[in-house]
Amino acid sequence: MNTDVIVIGGGAAGLMCALVAGQRGRRVTVLDHANRVGKKILMSGGGRCNFTNLGVTPDNYLSANPHFAKSALARYTPHDFIALVEKHGIAYHEKERGQLFCDISSKLIVRMLLDECAQAGVDIRTRCTIEKVQRTGEGFALRTTHGPMTCTSLVVASGGLSIPSMGASGFGYDLARQFGHTVLPTRAGLVPLTLSGKHLDRYRDLSGVAVPEVEARSERKAFRAGLLFTHRGVSGPAILQVSSYWHPGETVHLDFLPGEDAEAWLAAERHARPDRELKTTLSERLPKRLAQRLCELDFGSRPLRQYPAADLQRIGQRLQDWPIVASGSEGYRTAEVTLGGVDTDGLSSKTMASRSTPGLYFIGEVVDVTGWLGGYNFQWAWASGHAAGLAV
Repeated sequence: MNTDVIVIGGGAAGLMCALVAGQRGRRVTVLDHANRVGKKILMSGGGRCNFTNLGVTPDNYLSANPHFAKSALARYTPHDFIALVEKHGIAYHEKERGQLFCDISSKLIVRMLLDECAQAGVDIRTRCTIEKVQRTGEGFALRTTHGPMTCTSLVVASGGLSIPSMGASGFGYDLARQFGHTVLPTRAGLVPLTLSGKHLDRYRDLSGVAVPEVEARSERKAFRAGLLFTHRGVSGPAILQVSSYWHPGETVHLDFLPGEDAEAWLAAERHARPDRELKTTLSERLPKRLAQRLCELDFGSRPLRQYPAADLQRIGQRLQDWPIVASGSEGYRTAEVTLGGVDTDGLSSKTMASRSTPGLYFIGEVVDVTGWLGGYNFQWAWASGHAAGLAV
């Protein structure tokens, strides 16, 4: 089979690239080894797909080259994708911090992309394994389980290593290396952190306890969002966000009363209710089990009048700088994204094209561009896919 464009990967970036290229009159074939396309879209946002974020800026992305994402993000914005969503009559809402979700189901986003692909004449093939890729004089030759294929342009949209149970693999990285591209070290991002030994023993029985808002700080970044204790460590949006900046051996610091003056609050409580126990006071602002555990670990729990002012000052400081010593993360098994990937130095920021191999493109998660939690990674998929779709 001969075609103009082959897109490897039927995820968000691959489908966007395919439909844009198809609309330009290119003959496009999408190859995916899974039994259906868009699996990560389907599971995202609790099944409602956090498909973009109104506040997207290049600062919301991690990359060895922080400027690389600027061009694509500027030329295909959240409002461009929203226009597509509205064209298909998909109801959506803003949940918080600019995050947009489908009202009903993420299936509608996949259906929208497939309908656009169908209208553009895109050929989508699932359960297709690629056994070999070679450069030819006119483009590329592929040996697949669907038979031999050739194309002028080859787009790698095969994703990263996160969630291997959904078929994630290092195929895209291997292909990049085959054609001389540098692949930067990869690791799990947007992932729960694990504790071990005495650090786990302190919190293990708090599994399931959620704090609506904390500020989690690593040595490089701080995020304010929810926290969840698990049987293996800590999770929740604040931890997932900070995990992308955290490195093994570093301590994560938690502020349980972000934006407040905990010392002044405790002093006022001591004046107003001197006979109330500390754990009872803390339970007004924190889950009861967590308040009790903090008292057991550090503060004790006596009537507030029995705490000297210096002690309450120290407790207030500790509430806003509580250390969590993580031993690792849950890894790719539960990670939402893969950090690192194909080095952007070898790619055009405008077209996503390889600088060394004409006709070869890399888009989406396989590239060393990783967004924050909250729709940013989908917007990178749409933007990078759109950029390549206009160029192939």
